[in-house]
Amino acid sequence: MDKLKIIDAHAHIFPEKIREKAVNAIGEFYGIPMESIGSVDDILSYRKIGIEKFCVLSVATFPRQVKHINDFLHAQITEHPEFLGFATLHPDLEGIEDEIERVISLGFTGIKLHADFQQFAIDSDKAQYMYKVIDGRLPILFHMGDYRYSYTNPEKLLKLTKLFPNQIFIGAHFGGYSEWDAAEEYLLGKTGIYIDTSSSLFKLSPERASKLIYKHGADKVLFGTDYPMWNPEEELGRFMKVQIKDGDREDILYNNAAKLYHVM
Repeated sequence: MDKLKIIDAHAHIFPEKIREKAVNAIGEFYGIPMESIGSVDDILSYRKIGIEKFCVLSVATFPRQVKHINDFLHAQITEHPEFLGFATLHPDLEGIEDEIERVISLGFTGIKLHADFQQFAIDSDKAQYMYKVIDGRLPILFHMGDYRYSYTNPEKLLKLTKLFPNQIFIGAHFGGYSEWDAAEEYLLGKTGIYIDTSSSLFKLSPERASKLIYKHGADKVLFGTDYPMWNPEEELGRFMKVQIKDGDREDILYNNAAKLYHVM
């Protein structure tokens, strides 16, 4: 294979003043030591392994944080052409319609929701109101699945695909972090859903990962590192051990995301 071209479809960055606290909080939530520091300079250093674009995310735990985080992300995507910005939202945000219109006008690439952090069911009435306002204009990337909670069970995303057939949904973590059996049952192979590889390959065997990829369809799988949870170079190494065709590997690493996010 020639030199790799990669889009990291799932990476987090944080403002300097809260970065250490945010990274530590993620580590405590999952009980996993963080591999990296969550800074702009650090993530950009992984251009050395062929990552040309990074889908950068951050999560508003409370409604009052939404606009500040989106302002931070917008500043970063404006300064760094390597970044594709995914805005945060919260279903309890007053005036959420205006914020959705604002992030669309600012050129964000998608929306990221982490309902386990934000503590809402992704199929709740308030959440569904967000999707109605978005109305298929931006892809929505969900953190998906956690055996400890019911907010993001894979069957809830299947329900949403039926309610919002024009909306593109991306289920992170092979569609269900720590709930890969449920993701396989309810999501894989279904229309209207992409999945990403983030925060899964540390646990899934290369054989299981290959099976899940082909059950869903390699054309609907995106490579993601979940930086700073994982070192992107090590995540790439894990992905390269998954037995898939070279053409499918290139699609997952770059082409699928480039097509979905209109990367020229």
